[in-house]
Order: sequence, then C-alpha cells, then structure tokens
Amino acid sequence: MDTHLVEATIKAYLTEIRNRLDKAAGIGRAADACAGAGFHEKGLEVALDVEQLLYEATTLLNAASLINRIARQS
Repeated sequence: MDTHLVEATIKAYLTEIRNRLDKAAGIGRAADACAGAGFHEKGLEVALDVEQLLYEATTLLNAASLINRIARQS
C-alpha cells in the first residue's frame, strides 16, 4: 500500500474519531448538568445520544487499525 495514502487515511480517521468523541463529551456534560439539576430521567435520555457517536468512533478506530495492519504486512 502507498505509505502516504495510508498515513493520510489514518490521520483523517483519527480526526473523525476526535470529532465524534468531542461531540459525545459535550452530550455527556449536558446529561450531567440535567442530572445535577434534578432531572435524572432527562439526563439519561440525553446521555443515550452518545451511543451512535461511540459506535462510529469505534468503527473508525477499527478501520484505522485494519489499514495499519495491512500496510505493515505489505
């Protein structure tokens, strides 16, 4: 595999992982604020919005890891 392409792809995936985790952290803060204000059920409802973001971050991490392994084998 082309080394520059591998590096660019992994870098892009890592940026996307960070973006999703940043959004998830913001949602976590909002959920915590809801719970802190006494709205525990609403806090949990808000917290569940991180599920898709975490799934996407995990999928991107798996893809980056796979590309890295394939590139090292070449």
